[in-house]
Amino acid sequence: MKKKSLPLTLLGGLTVEQFFSEYWHKKPLLIRQAIPGFKPLLSKKELFTLAGRDDVESRLISSFGNHWELSKGPFDRLPVEEPKEWTVLIQGVNLHNEKADALLRQFSFVPSARLDDLMISYAADGGGVGPHFDSYDVFLLQAHGQRRWRIGAQKDLSLIEGMPLKILRNFKPEVEYVLEPGDMLYLPPHYAHDGIAEGECMTYSIGFRTPHYQELAESFLNFKSETVELPGRYADPELEPVTHPAELQDAMIDKVLAEIEKIRFSREDMTLFLGEYLTEPKPSVFFDPPRRPHSQKKFAELAKNNGVKLALKSIMLYQGKHVFINGEAFNVTAKDKTLLAKLADQRALTGEEVCKATPDVLDALCIWYEDGWLVLNK
Repeated sequence: MKKKSLPLTLLGGLTVEQFFSEYWHKKPLLIRQAIPGFKPLLSKKELFTLAGRDDVESRLISSFGNHWELSKGPFDRLPVEEPKEWTVLIQGVNLHNEKADALLRQFSFVPSARLDDLMISYAADGGGVGPHFDSYDVFLLQAHGQRRWRIGAQKDLSLIEGMPLKILRNFKPEVEYVLEPGDMLYLPPHYAHDGIAEGECMTYSIGFRTPHYQELAESFLNFKSETVELPGRYADPELEPVTHPAELQDAMIDKVLAEIEKIRFSREDMTLFLGEYLTEPKPSVFFDPPRRPHSQKKFAELAKNNGVKLALKSIMLYQGKHVFINGEAFNVTAKDKTLLAKLADQRALTGEEVCKATPDVLDALCIWYEDGWLVLNK
């Protein structure tokens, strides 16, 4: 029997089971002091520095009445002194900052395959991104200053045409909250909301992956194309004379269809595809291999003494006999799987745990270290 979880301050005293049963995908939840005494993990200067990097996805949104403007980073400068209602959004902060990654991991009660990233928004007074809805679940954690949220469960999700952002045409809020640092608001998919900064403000958004089925289907068919084998060529020894040579013959259609229908998709196919697809780094992600990597022998010695941890940018999952990391799949033995699953779940191994690794796992860990996917604890 599965052990029930304990109530979490992060969820307002609810257990994870209660949260999933009553709120997840269903209705909003306001949590006062979800993280008591919370303070920003990055300063304004550090955020603006990230917004100026070309390996970080950032956007600047400004509004003038009912007109909205959007520009994409990197930014040499931001309109700090200008009297505009503006917001800068910095995506994937957890990929570049250990404290941000640690905050994201507090939400590991949701499977890692669904957890996306931590986005930080910095807004000047009156700044926001307009009334909109997201296609995914989101936790909105107030980090600095105040933000007034107006939310509503409206069914009319039509958008204003001609805008660079998806702004709701007929926003009808039902309730509003002012969030202080440490407060958090959970919103299910497609729940209309509008957040306005009251003074200088920072909000942290914990979002989740919801890939389109169309995207999954296209990617899966591309994945399968590398392994499909249909021997032989089209042939029609039974061919008969035709009076309409340009007409595509039923016999040809039926014969080719019969061959294509021989292709079968198994659960194993889907497991391999999803494992590789969901751990594939985003195009903007680049790993940082060590400048002077240790020898394999020295790496093993240091790993056994100090332990290892996944790089912030690494994504690791597992299922059955398969382990997936950064878009690659590995078949492992049951013994190796136990240790690698622990690495995927905890994102780290102690030196004592590394000492239990087989030579094959140590070799893999060393290769991942050389590729920048894994780092040695100091």
